Amino acid sequence: MQGGWIHVITGCMFSGKTDELLRLLRRAEIAGRRIVLVRPTLDDRTRPEVVESRSGVAFRARPVTGAAAIPAIVTTERSSVVAIDEAQFFDPELPEIVELLAAEGRTVLVSGLDQDFLGRPFNTMPSLLALADQVTKLTAICTVCGADATRTQRMVGGRPAAADDPLIVVGGMHDDRYEARCRAHHVIGGARGAIPLALDLSSGS
Repeated sequence: MQGGWIHVITGCMFSGKTDELLRLLRRAEIAGRRIVLVRPTLDDRTRPEVVESRSGVAFRARPVTGAAAIPAIVTTERSSVVAIDEAQFFDPELPEIVELLAAEGRTVLVSGLDQDFLGRPFNTMPSLLALADQVTKLTAICTVCGADATRTQRMVGGRPAAADDPLIVVGGMHDDRYEARCRAHHVIGGARGAIPLALDLSSGS
């Protein structure tokens, strides 16, 4: 088996990460490589046994509850190419598992959001990006100005989500909870639990 390789595909929502992942898998399939694609069970937007992009491209997948389940599946499938979709939803063990698979000589393709809706590094993605031999960072189109978008805007009732809203809310394939935004138009709403600035605390009443 040839030397291992870790390729991380990242970017904001609507940037085509899954399309790029599936494109690479189709190439590997044409080359006669044995492939396994895994996805987290937390992502319930499509049927669990399939990864499907927003453009309608689909590929057979194995749903897993955590990273620890991946090596056994890879061994059973005797796969030389391991693809992991929606990596930001996995537990902290994922970087170690990815390194193990690459050390065994496998090609590991990882797709995931690099930032959460607050613009912060998302879970284990920073570690995966640091371990990668190759990184593809994709952009989308800002829904406000049409510039390159690198951030994910979460909307709640048509307004930007608050800073203390839940970190993970899985967005559907065709819902309006998320938008792609450029840096200038990415907005974080004030924390819902914050005391309004206009409140007068000096009156004692």
